[in-house]
Amino acid sequence: MSRTLASPVASELEIRKSRFLGLALPVADREAALTEVALVRQEHPGATHVCWALLAGGHSGMSDDGEPSGTAGRPILEVLRHHDLDGVLGVVVRYYGGVKLGAGGLVRAYTDAIATALADAETVERVAEATLVVEAAYGDAERVRHWAVAEGYPEPEAEYGETVVLRVALPAPALERATGAVADLTQGRATIRR
Repeated sequence: MSRTLASPVASELEIRKSRFLGLALPVADREAALTEVALVRQEHPGATHVCWALLAGGHSGMSDDGEPSGTAGRPILEVLRHHDLDGVLGVVVRYYGGVKLGAGGLVRAYTDAIATALADAETVERVAEATLVVEAAYGDAERVRHWAVAEGYPEPEAEYGETVVLRVALPAPALERATGAVADLTQGRATIRR
């Protein structure tokens, strides 16, 4: 079972007058990661570089954001791999201080920034998510909605038409039990898709 971060972690290093802000946070997928990178860019409009790497469910990616190729994104990615993490985005924001570090110095700086952020990070088991799609009459849909909330799942997304289509996000291991519960709850009237 893979592990992810329990919560975002951060670090700040100064290396030869450049500031390196390391940030690692749990993310669901590449789309969520790119959204987070955009937010970090907005928070640091004066930054020289916003470099990142992602490991999420078999999807990986990285960006040197203008640094010499292989000196920022790859070192961040290697640190994430070294910590055996998944569902994690590592971002390092650099404010250039006027002193060039060279390729080796950049690799060390980006590695140290993300490794320092992860040094005392708490990890948790990463549980795969699944979606249970339930199509039901309005009365049954309301029963399913109440059940989902009572089980501790997020409020289901709903589409209303002649019937109601609910999307219940839940941990993949709970999918079989949830399917049976919804069938019982609606006395078999609901159409259930996984």
